[in-house]
Amino acid sequence: MTKKLKVAVIGLGGIAKWHMPGWEASELAEVVTCCDIRERAVDAWKTEYQIGQGTTDPAEIFSDPDIDIVDICTPNRAHTHLVIAALDAGKHVICEKPLAPTPNEITEMIEARNRSGKKLMTAQHFRFKGVSQAIKQEIESGALGDIYHARSWMLRRNGLIPTPTFIHQELSGGGPCIDIGVHVLDLTLWLMGNPTPVAVSGVAKAPLAHHEGAFSTWQMDPIPDSFDTEDFAAAFVRFENGATLMLEVSWLLHHDSQDEDMQVWLYGSEGGCHWPDAKFMETNYERRQLYNRLLKLTDDRLEPHAQECVEFARAVAEDRPSPVPAEQSLQVMTILDGIYRSQREGREVRLGQTQAGGGA
Repeated sequence: MTKKLKVAVIGLGGIAKWHMPGWEASELAEVVTCCDIRERAVDAWKTEYQIGQGTTDPAEIFSDPDIDIVDICTPNRAHTHLVIAALDAGKHVICEKPLAPTPNEITEMIEARNRSGKKLMTAQHFRFKGVSQAIKQEIESGALGDIYHARSWMLRRNGLIPTPTFIHQELSGGGPCIDIGVHVLDLTLWLMGNPTPVAVSGVAKAPLAHHEGAFSTWQMDPIPDSFDTEDFAAAFVRFENGATLMLEVSWLLHHDSQDEDMQVWLYGSEGGCHWPDAKFMETNYERRQLYNRLLKLTDDRLEPHAQECVEFARAVAEDRPSPVPAEQSLQVMTILDGIYRSQREGREVRLGQTQAGGGA
């Protein structure tokens, strides 16, 4: 392939800066234009990354026949209409997590993807860490046997960005479920082989955000009274194959963590494992011995936010399947939406059938 894929980045906030090293490292793609509703952000981006074009109107991106890939890094509530417009314009799309705040919106994206024949990927960067890839390979070799239970959590102690795009429902679509729960849940489901979820019993509430003097250590700012999402959620999930999952997420939990505690434990018929330690727990039944082993890992070549962009460019250039299919993101959001439904209804809720499948 001699012609590089032309990339446009829409939404020039903090997360977009994490994507740029990936596009710069890719031999198959290059960022040629950018877009943000703030003209000053466009001007600053063009200067910082030496990009010749920029606009405040995404329609200009979609109508440009030279653009091959659109990288969407906007606030959550803006994802759906931008993804669908880009796909309908014949562009491949990589979109930051969550792909959309509701399952119905992801279904609409899948329909647009199918109409266009283009590729759609959710930027779930934890999958692209070297330890995640190594554990996944070991699981697929049969090290755990049949995975029948998982525990996963992503917990922070007073760690959030108290800005409207995170703490206002109308912009974010939710609190830590949508912000960080989507990370650990996607990773857990992927490692489990994406079984089909059938039921959720969960809670989603804000026991600490409105406490007098509540603050974030990330910016040492008080949490505004306008905070209207959950700050804590927990769930028990049942899957079609009989497997189960316990999930916990929080921004503000009184938890012994300096910054963030993210862990995944998987339990199977032949062994268990832990992420991110890459530790496997196994049993020799003949000798009645228990033993642990650690995978030997090499350093990541690129930071995972960057690696996901490299992998998407390769999938487009070589016509490979999407590295993170939208169907798998639909599973994730179906569970998170189920937590909110369970909270409202005060009971376990049944989930619609979502297939992990492949997908372009």
